[in-house]
Amino acid sequence: MLVKAHAKINLLLDVSGIRPDGYHELTTLMQTLSLCDDVLLEPAPEINLAVEGSGLTAGPENLAWRAAGLLRQRTGYRGGAGIRLIKRIPLAAGLAGGSADAAAVLLGLNKMWRLDLGMRDLSQLGAELGSDVPFCLWGGTALCRGRGELVTPLPALPPAGVLLVKPHFGVSTADVYRRYDALPDPGHPDSRRMLTAVENADLSGVAKNLGNSLERVTLAMHPEIGLIKDAVAAAGATGVLMSGSGPTVFGLFPDPPSAVRAAGRIKKDEYWVRACRIYGRNYG
Repeated sequence: MLVKAHAKINLLLDVSGIRPDGYHELTTLMQTLSLCDDVLLEPAPEINLAVEGSGLTAGPENLAWRAAGLLRQRTGYRGGAGIRLIKRIPLAAGLAGGSADAAAVLLGLNKMWRLDLGMRDLSQLGAELGSDVPFCLWGGTALCRGRGELVTPLPALPPAGVLLVKPHFGVSTADVYRRYDALPDPGHPDSRRMLTAVENADLSGVAKNLGNSLERVTLAMHPEIGLIKDAVAAAGATGVLMSGSGPTVFGLFPDPPSAVRAAGRIKKDEYWVRACRIYGRNYG
């Protein structure tokens, strides 16, 4: 069985404080992209994992392995699965690559093992693995609250072009949040205007209202991200933002060919660069 594990970007990310459980309270609008990992599943006596295309560990600490283990534990399933990840989403990039792989494993094994779990049950399991996993189970365009695990699907946006540019370093999400908590006046993006633009499928409005509470912190840690934003804007993007805690920068374009042309203007010897598109539940 082949399951596609799609990357995501945050069109908006607002942090409104720390919850009693220690997690941060979030309001975020997430969007699935056409960029994806391949997750290949086959029956096996036990759970085993192989990873291609990255230096990611293939042991029980891998999120895909953990997803299979958690699903088997909670359902009492006695078999296993051979899992093969073909990685295209970069690591530590703010694109939810690990969460997408875990979600793909949950969805695929639910079918292969004939467990018949609904999305509510799968989302609860996903939330135990990571805050982005429930969204990755749903995909498309969605408003996510809580620590990110409360997902409200929204109407699909048109398949606009997206340019992704990542410097050759990762970012510690925990470090970014610690520094964010120390800010005296962190500021907040306008989630209401962004939600209105998304609900109206208004790509121009989406581009104008991009916002990320964490961007200021990550930019201070890594000023190179600001240079990347400038380069993506100069390549013709209608809106530019850092995704998640970074360091990947994305630019929105009116159509996928525009993003492909813009990718040719970015220095690929200095950065990881990919042109892709918005990916909705209702189109491939």
